[in-house]
Amino acid sequence: MTASNKPVVTVLTAPGEAPPPGIEAVQARAEVRFACDEQTLRDTLPGTDVMMVTDFRTEALEAAWPTADRLKWIHATSAGVDALMFPALIKGNVTVTNARGIFDRTIAEYVLCSILMFAKDFPRSIRLQLKHEWKHRDTERAEGKQVLVVGAGSIGRQIGRLVNAAGMHAHGIARTPRQKDPDFVAVHGNDELYDQLSHADFVVIAAPLTPQTEGLFDSMAFAAMKKSARLINIGRGPIVKTDDLIKALDDGEIAGAALDVFEEEPLPEDHPLWERDNVIMTAHMAGDFIGWKRALTDQFLENFDRWHKGGELFNLVNKELGYAG
Repeated sequence: MTASNKPVVTVLTAPGEAPPPGIEAVQARAEVRFACDEQTLRDTLPGTDVMMVTDFRTEALEAAWPTADRLKWIHATSAGVDALMFPALIKGNVTVTNARGIFDRTIAEYVLCSILMFAKDFPRSIRLQLKHEWKHRDTERAEGKQVLVVGAGSIGRQIGRLVNAAGMHAHGIARTPRQKDPDFVAVHGNDELYDQLSHADFVVIAAPLTPQTEGLFDSMAFAAMKKSARLINIGRGPIVKTDDLIKALDDGEIAGAALDVFEEEPLPEDHPLWERDNVIMTAHMAGDFIGWKRALTDQFLENFDRWHKGGELFNLVNKELGYAG
């Protein structure tokens, strides 16, 4: 502790990013330092007990890691922690937690919206509206469709609940299969992925980015899907091989895709995905709702209270697996 016996909290933000809203509540109980790059981390990490990381794409933490002489706990204000999982952190004794639970419902709403937009042909309706063109069409029913959720964790569960409530049938893919699950018809093991892809009308990627999931959706996976199926990715961009996806869309191997995350972000203006009529794209915002930044700070504060009192933290990340259990 410092001379005042207050713990030291370093907040790592992206360059130019404002401090997290509500951080004043932490400042009342701790010495709070701010960093935004490798150099400022090297200045602030010595003596730091706790880190709150809002810039989850940064490589600065790994570079400055040797200066972390007292660090005990890192909290990531994101569900994915793949950018934090460098070897020294994985092998060390520093505890990692994440923002599991904050974005689950809004991401599930995004997925349900994407399914309904495809079923009711809304992308085409919007294009016709912009051209002032009246064109009646028949559209699909969502009811009865099979939805395969690849990644049956907390986000996957919320997706399962919403699509089930809309009359669809949710199946899951996870490391451990389970036949009895309140949110899925069944949760199948990873080894059943290709078989389940052949039955799904909508395939939702809700898995974290790990060495096992990187590039999981490639030409072989798309070939296993129904030609009428649509892909929805709200997980991580590198889980999908973009070039293979474009080819699958162009060759009619799948019927469409809704993408919130990409291998390259931001997506370049001249990227070929922009021109696809059967692709819905958003700018990595599926889980972001009005007030989400304050909600993240409030969640950190709740865990900080536990840590300060010597209690058990929630949302503990299994550093070897790369996600919270």
